[in-house]
Amino acid sequence: MKIASPLAPEALGPTITAGEILVEIMSTSIGAGFMEPQSLIGPFPSGAPAIFIDQVARLGSPAGIISAVGEDDFGRLNIERLKRDGADVTAIEILPDMPTGSAFVRYREDGARDFVFNIAKSASGMIRMTENARTLIGRAGHVHVMGSAFAIPGIAEILMEAVAVVKSRGGSVSFDPNIRKELLAGQEDARRRLDQILAVTDLLLPSGEELAIAAGVDDEAEAVGKLLSSGVAEIVLKRGAKGSSCFVAGQHLDCPAFIVEEVDPTGAGDCFGATYVTCRRQGKSPEDALRYANAAGARTVTRRGPMEGVSSFAELDEFIHANRSDN
Repeated sequence: MKIASPLAPEALGPTITAGEILVEIMSTSIGAGFMEPQSLIGPFPSGAPAIFIDQVARLGSPAGIISAVGEDDFGRLNIERLKRDGADVTAIEILPDMPTGSAFVRYREDGARDFVFNIAKSASGMIRMTENARTLIGRAGHVHVMGSAFAIPGIAEILMEAVAVVKSRGGSVSFDPNIRKELLAGQEDARRRLDQILAVTDLLLPSGEELAIAAGVDDEAEAVGKLLSSGVAEIVLKRGAKGSSCFVAGQHLDCPAFIVEEVDPTGAGDCFGATYVTCRRQGKSPEDALRYANAAGARTVTRRGPMEGVSSFAELDEFIHANRSDN
């Protein structure tokens, strides 16, 4: 499928995002919640926007994040990890009076997860527009919006300022709804924010019911048609174990998933989205972008820890070759 990318080329400037940086601490046992003493493993660098931008950087593309961490080991752990993988960390503010955000997670028997978040009362809840953030925005070519960030006060305003600046430079916007019920509790204006972002979105990356939530209709074909007619140029639907689909320029393309043994699904969607965005910004076809994105998501779930499965293109090529159906 020879279809021009709706995303700005990397020559215009880095891919940027704004949102929470966390550490994730995982229960080593299967069960419901944290109502009893249990063994834990971690801390792992985490936060959906941080995972996304780390994956972009790991692919060798320019990338940066606007965020905040505490002046503690958890914050240093995240900054050092992002720097190591090549991300621009100049717009991460270090707040000495606030702890770095955290997320505790435990898996249930059915594969569902229980979370305990500390975001609102952490450095992640205090993200603000700084001079370093404006400098990063001023040279960016693409803004990626994560729905999980909507629960943080002021993030919507930061993102919309970034979108306005980047769009004025001929840049582009991608949006991953990625909204969990725990993070949206009490957020009465969530629909307004969702519509505000959709109005400026070039590439939409929903999973499951997020497509229906974004469109306001349940039928997949109707939802896709409504969003494309509203101005979204490209939709990529993440289907998990069933692969992914791309809807663009009147075309519908499906790409099968890679079959792997799942260890930890956290971060798979973020790595998928980061890889797809990077591929399309580099001018790769939707077919190639889907294949690489599926590989990135699959490879991620084989590692324990949200960022531990991020991949370079060389690693993805090796993974794709090793998991070809004709092998």
